[in-house]
Amino acid sequence: MAEMVKIQLEFVINCSPKVLFNRLSSASGLAEWFADDVRIKGKTFTFIWEGSEQSAEMTLHKENRMVRFNWVEEDGYFEFRITQDELTNDVSLIVIDFAEEDEIEDTSGLWNSQVDDLKHILGS
Repeated sequence: MAEMVKIQLEFVINCSPKVLFNRLSSASGLAEWFADDVRIKGKTFTFIWEGSEQSAEMTLHKENRMVRFNWVEEDGYFEFRITQDELTNDVSLIVIDFAEEDEIEDTSGLWNSQVDDLKHILGS
């Protein structure tokens, strides 16, 4: 199996941590920008994209601060962290994910486009 590399991307989002957190941690919020549809059963979220689906379990949840999903059928996780600059009050979304060395660019590009959708929804 190929070595997985950790990717960390940061995006400035113009909205409150509370509003942003809702889009990162609820099925309805995630369905607006992350996947075509999201089903939830207990702590397991099933993400649906154009007919394919993947399930992940929400393993970390800190209100308005962070959420982590561990993939059910494969190793690895992805995580959303919300930070707020104490001086400027700028809110940032930090996305942590893993990709194989030769897929870092594609994975980063995918996150960029998904977070663009999220910003559009938030009017950011």
